[in-house]
Order: sequence, then structure tokens, then C-alpha cells
Amino acid sequence: MRRSALFIPTLREAPVEAEAPSHRLLVRGGYVRQVASGVFAYLPLGVMLKARLAELLRGELKAIGGIEFELPALQPAELWRASGRWNAIDTTMLRFRDRAGRELCLAMTHEEAFASLARELRSYRDLPTIWFQIARKYRDEPRPRGGLMRLREFTMKDSYSFALDAATLAEQFEAHAQAYRRVFERCGLDNVVVASADNGVMGGVESLEFLALSEEGEDLVALTPAGGCANLEVAGTLPNLAPLPSDAGEVLAEPEPFATPGVHTIDDLQAWGAPAERQVKTLVYVAQGVTVVALTRGDATLSEAKLARALGTSDVRPASEGEARELMGAGFGSLGPVGLPEGTRVLADHGLQHREGLVSGANRDGYHLRGIRLERDARAQFHDLRVAKDGDASWDGSGVLRVRRALEVGHIFKLGTLYSDALGVTVLDANGDARPVVMGSYGIGLDRLLGAVAARRATPAGGVSWPAALAPFQVNLIDLSSGGAEAEALHGELERAGTRVLWDERDERAGVKHADAELLGAPVNVVIGPRGLATGTVEVRSAHGVENVNLAEAAMTVAGLAGEG
Repeated sequence: MRRSALFIPTLREAPVEAEAPSHRLLVRGGYVRQVASGVFAYLPLGVMLKARLAELLRGELKAIGGIEFELPALQPAELWRASGRWNAIDTTMLRFRDRAGRELCLAMTHEEAFASLARELRSYRDLPTIWFQIARKYRDEPRPRGGLMRLREFTMKDSYSFALDAATLAEQFEAHAQAYRRVFERCGLDNVVVASADNGVMGGVESLEFLALSEEGEDLVALTPAGGCANLEVAGTLPNLAPLPSDAGEVLAEPEPFATPGVHTIDDLQAWGAPAERQVKTLVYVAQGVTVVALTRGDATLSEAKLARALGTSDVRPASEGEARELMGAGFGSLGPVGLPEGTRVLADHGLQHREGLVSGANRDGYHLRGIRLERDARAQFHDLRVAKDGDASWDGSGVLRVRRALEVGHIFKLGTLYSDALGVTVLDANGDARPVVMGSYGIGLDRLLGAVAARRATPAGGVSWPAALAPFQVNLIDLSSGGAEAEALHGELERAGTRVLWDERDERAGVKHADAELLGAPVNVVIGPRGLATGTVEVRSAHGVENVNLAEAAMTVAGLAGEG
């Protein structure tokens, strides 16, 4: 293809709103343009790039038996009410009423829609099967950022497995895990780790997250010396049962109130002689309509994912101050676990177990309690509830944790019969008995994956080096010979050989063409100019280095290099 026939508006400088390196690179290279916050247009080069990724994904899914579908993003509320997620998902789901007053949404995921189609499966002979699509999805993302990383309109490869039993689901789950590893390898991502993760609003029994380690990342992942890996929100912590140092008079026969006017925060209370590690941080949540209390040490952060897991539901939200006051009689900053109404469920992080001399709010505005021991003074159930920190002892006993920033590039879930039970997806087994279908769900966001690849494959010169599997063009022919016959002939030979080649025949300075070539990121660059033509050679740049190739052999050599990927 001739460069002059293709719209590739490259920029010398990225716009000021492009903060992430991958965002700057994709805008400067003429791949995308931002239309609104979290909404991007793909330009011709970006369309080619995304199409290459889509074909890569199709190939890997079909290799494990996937069958392609195309489902609508516009869906009725009834589907989501059947699963219970219409109310469980927050305002990130875009909802509206049509002219007839019917409630609809623009889907952010398709578990319900695929499960509703799976009701047409009749017999165990129809199983196992894997269905997938590559489709647009929508979410009212509250914090669009990072270019393609957090979008309001995005493209997903989502696949769904259907099986008769858990053992077959495990096989389908592993097949997807291996397919994902191949996808990321072919995308040139050598920084992907596989982490245990939270199922969140997806529900189910288990999930794994594929994360590309990157400073652009919005996620945090905990790594152990032995190779253990978990998303920070679910990474295990140890109880750390060593007793805290005791201060004189701190171990009391019963909790003792003391006035703390104007004290509302952990930092405020430290000024009254209560270090953060000795404080009980008291947080109030509403789980499935019931108010519950969660406790951590003052120097720890509560993991809402762990709390939801301990409660056995994803329908968990922070309580309002009014809800907390109704239960406990005081406002935020004065709450504590002692003297709560009978029947209140209290969950405490296991780092608070066997601790004496703790300090908390007194459930009375302007007062706190000291000398608390939870086993004696509160009806608390102990769980691992806190967020792990860099340097904590690792859950597998192999040393200390390292916490790294990372980008989620894939997520796979074992759903079990959650959606099958809700939507009535059953088949007859060999005995003629109805059995709920066992499901899995598997996602890769194309846009965010392209952003992760751009970040990882950025070059020191400010461009990108696309892997052969994704590159819009295998070869960039940089023509410095003013559109000479030799360049045109080489371009024609490469196209006839089936090579995707871009011929930059524009009347531009060499510096402009080389700068644009850096942004194009083709695996092979061929420079043809007066100096080389004088000796009958062209310059070929590839992963093998730079070499001068005889013009008569250039097409065969370049086509061979281009086909290596």
C-alpha cells in the first residue's frame, strides 16, 4: 500500500491530556484520537492493529474448540434481574428506558445473555462446548484514564464454557489459561504474571487474573519469593500473633472511656498516646441489606474483596454515616466494637486477635475506649481482612512480599452453576435427569491489551516495535529515491509475495520518514535511496540487525524476514 493513500496523521508532540506513555505513543502514531473522556476513535492504522489482535484471539479460541457468536450490547433489564445483578452492579452500568418505558442497559459483560441462549442446550451430548464473541461493551467508568486502559466504550473478547460437571469445567478453565498465555506471548508481553483474584460482581467460585507488570498499572499485585502471586485485594496475610509492647496501665480489667474532643481520625488519636498499630479501626458496611461491622488495626487497610468473601456475598457497600449512627449511636470517628446491639455481626482482621490494650471509639461522640481485648469485649469473628503491604511476611512462608503495579490484561472465572440456576439452564444427563450446566467466563479487553503492548514495546527513540502477530504492516519501505522505479518494483514484488508492505513514497524529508517509521513499528524496515542504489543495494533493518542486501535479492530476503513472525 502507498503511504500517501492511507490517512496516518502522526504528531511530533502528544496532546497535554495524554499522560500515560502508551496513550502518547498511540496518539502520536496516528492510531487513535480521543473523542471524549474514556471514548476513542480508531484511525485506519489503529483499525488494522485491532483487527490483527482480533484475528489472533479468534485463532486461539477456535484452537480450543470455541464457536463464535455475536450478541447485542442492548439488553432488557429482565435478563439482569433474573441473575440478581441488576441491583448488585452500581452506576457503572449504563441504564435507560425506551419510549415504551421498558428498562434496558448497555451491557458491560454478557453472562446473562449467553446463559439465556444456552437454555437451548438439551442433552449432555451437546456438552462440553465453548462459545465466544468479540464485541463492543459499555460502562459509565467513573475515572477514565490511561488512554485505552479505562474506557467507557471498549471491545472485549469474552468466551463462555458450558460443561456437565466441575471436572470438565476445570479442563476448560485450564485450556483458556494456556490459550491466554499463548496470546500474551504472541503479543510480545514478557511481563505477564498470573494472580489469584477476586470474582467481584461476576460471582462464582474461583478466578485468575493475568497482569502485565507496568508502572502504568492501576492494579497492585503481591509477589512471593517462591513464585506465589495474588492481586493485592485478595493477597493473604499472616495473623502476626506476636504480642504488642505493653505500656504501663494499658492492660485493664475492662475497657475504660476517656474524652477525646475533636478527635475523628487515626492520626488525631495518635496524639493522645495511642499509636496506629494499637488502634481498632471500625468500619460499617451494609451486606444484602443488613448492617455489619468490620475491624482492622489502625495501621491497616480493609480489603473490601476479602470482607465480601467472608460475608459470602458481593452485595456489600459502605454504610452512610446515618446508617452507622442508627446502629451504633455515634458518627464516624467515634465508632468501636464494644457494646454493640445484640445480634450485630462483627468481623475482625486476624491481626487483632490475642491483642490487649487496644483503643477504639466508644460509640459516643467525643469519646474513646482504652484497654480493649476483642476476645473479651466484643463478639468478633476473626478473618483475614486486611490489604497486604510491601515487606509483609508472605502467605506461603517463603519470605517477604514485593508489591508491584500492573495492568490487568485478562481474567478467567469459574462460575459454577450460579447463572444456570438463576436462568434455568439445564440439560438431561445420561440417566435422563435434569442437571444445571456448569459455566465458566473468560475475558480479554482488546483496547487495554493494545495499550499494554504499546507500553511494553516502546522504543528508546519514542516509537514502538510491534510484534509480528500484531503489526499493521510487516514491512515499511522507506523510499528516499523520490519514487524511483526500483522502489516501485520492490513494493510490487513484496505485495505479490503476500507481504503486508507500506511504501512511503511521499515527497518528504528523510528525517520525517524515519520518524514516522519509528511510530509505525513494522518488524522490518527497508531503506532504498540514491547511495544504496549506486552500489545496487538496499538497507534492511530487522530484529537480526542492519544489513545491506543486493537489490536483486531484496524481495526474497525481506519477504523471508517478514514471514518469521
